[in-house]
Amino acid sequence: MSRLLVVEDQKRLLQSLRRGLQEEGYEVVAVATGEEGFYLASTETFDAVVLDLMLPGRGGIEVLKDLRIKGFSKPVLILTARDAVEDRVLGLDIGADDYLVKPFAFAELLARLRALLRRDTTGRELFLRADDLEMDLLGRRVVRGGVELDLTRREFELLEYLLRSKNTTVTREMITRDVWKETSGVPTNVIDVYITQLRKKIERPAGRQLIQTIRGVGYAVRDMP
Repeated sequence: MSRLLVVEDQKRLLQSLRRGLQEEGYEVVAVATGEEGFYLASTETFDAVVLDLMLPGRGGIEVLKDLRIKGFSKPVLILTARDAVEDRVLGLDIGADDYLVKPFAFAELLARLRALLRRDTTGRELFLRADDLEMDLLGRRVVRGGVELDLTRREFELLEYLLRSKNTTVTREMITRDVWKETSGVPTNVIDVYITQLRKKIERPAGRQLIQTIRGVGYAVRDMP
């Protein structure tokens, strides 16, 4: 069971997150101030932190910055009402692993937490795999069935994201934010075009598709049975 620290000053949201995450099987410690969050993250063991930016007193940016200075290495998911690019860049630059803009869907929060927790256990790996496809992150090479594939930079980034989220459905909005690093402005048909191009390069004509379309939701890479 993963242990999560949730730091959020909105009482109803804090209670909702605690209850929802506990129902999903997580052990949750929930606090309402940056001071409490910093102290607990510094003195106890957590697998990930969900951290609001707009906190009374010690703000989320300060908490995150100080935690990273102290050597806290676990994933931190930022919650923010600020949608400006400079705010997102600041959070990522000082050590956030991901962010969600309020209001958000709880299902997306769960998906992002699952991805961060998987990444934390596998982040030191140099290879990502699905079926007979292997991605060499250091050499930036992709091989399937012994054949090296020629991918563009964007195709490589998109495939890496799908592999890191293996067996989990990712929405087009998640791809826009995490691969294109935008919250808007990337038409969904652009993502669909890149998925199509990627499929042409990695899929086998007679086999089951490695990249599956989840109708009305997004995409998923799933291991072959």
